[in-house]
Amino acid sequence: MRHFGHIAPEERQRLFYREPCFFTADSPARVLAAALGATLYSPATRPHLADDVVKQAGRGVVSMVLCLEDSIDDAEVVGAEENLVRQFADLAGRPETDGLPLLFVRVREPQQIPDLVRRLGASVRLLSGFVLPKFTEERGVPFMEALAAAESASGRRLFAMPVLESPGLLYLESRRETLEGISRVVDKYRDRVLALRLGVTDFCSAYGLRRAPDMTAYDVQIVASVIADVVNMLGRSDGTGFTVTGPVWEYFRVQERMFKPQLRRSPFQEGEVEELRQALIEHDLDGLLREIALDRANGLLGKTCIHPSHVPAVHALSVVSHEEYSDAQDILRPERGGGGVLRSAYTNKMNEVKPHRAWAERTLQRAQVFGVANEDIGFVELLAAALPA
Repeated sequence: MRHFGHIAPEERQRLFYREPCFFTADSPARVLAAALGATLYSPATRPHLADDVVKQAGRGVVSMVLCLEDSIDDAEVVGAEENLVRQFADLAGRPETDGLPLLFVRVREPQQIPDLVRRLGASVRLLSGFVLPKFTEERGVPFMEALAAAESASGRRLFAMPVLESPGLLYLESRRETLEGISRVVDKYRDRVLALRLGVTDFCSAYGLRRAPDMTAYDVQIVASVIADVVNMLGRSDGTGFTVTGPVWEYFRVQERMFKPQLRRSPFQEGEVEELRQALIEHDLDGLLREIALDRANGLLGKTCIHPSHVPAVHALSVVSHEEYSDAQDILRPERGGGGVLRSAYTNKMNEVKPHRAWAERTLQRAQVFGVANEDIGFVELLAAALPA
């Protein structure tokens, strides 16, 4: 699979200076963590789940979570597990499975992990891992032990994506201790942790809050403070950190606006792209675009998505611009190993080699999986190309 692999080769050639790389479920963890992109959640109760997975793969989705937790009623769990096993068997029996997304299952309790792996049988080869909800040190250890046991029994490499969403992480008086406990667990099982996910909806729930479509998670200060502390302790670029993904965007229907649109007209031209701008505004996706930009600015990569319409926006804004790529390459040139300051090739900024090195390394990692746009290509063209026909 590859990002933007669903669009025509000639269109990719027009858009990209360096096209996204190919990767598989067996690629190195470092590559997969960067490549998750828009991780689309789907309830495991859907009767045509296998068809849904194939359909979304054809639209550019490269990672999905099939959910047995909050997206379904407590009374539906048994039926959802049975449906999940059937749907995996359906997928495994199809002639072409190489292009399927990375598939994860969000469970409720640790014992579900070995039980589901056993029941999946040979179709476990399509499973990339599990999403572990309300992850703390106390809950995390049993989850990770169950994952290790299931991996050993199946002979299949299985990743964990813990969700950081517990009240202990939110409350000021317990946040540091909770973060330290989470850090101990994920560090112990570092090879099995693909990424850390943020459960912002649960954070808001603890205070009876819900952000409007005109606002981002960073406008809700109590949420923004948690994101900052998670990145501070668990997202460092010194080799101890993990990929931390962006929070879910909840909106996908037209609602009455309180504030004016946030999506500037200037990146758009008259005609089709202006129509695209208006469509984004009407579907409240201008707020999503702003939140994705703030995710990046705050050290997050990838995003939890609950609607297919969000996927193209996440992926278009994950592509590395030609300017970013040029800066990153200049900073990492071997002859710059001693440091120093240089003017960017675009002559609009200072590149300071030592302080900007970690940024440059992350940028080139993102460039590997999402590609580098041609010099005259912006996110509008990338977004228009990524949208389903």
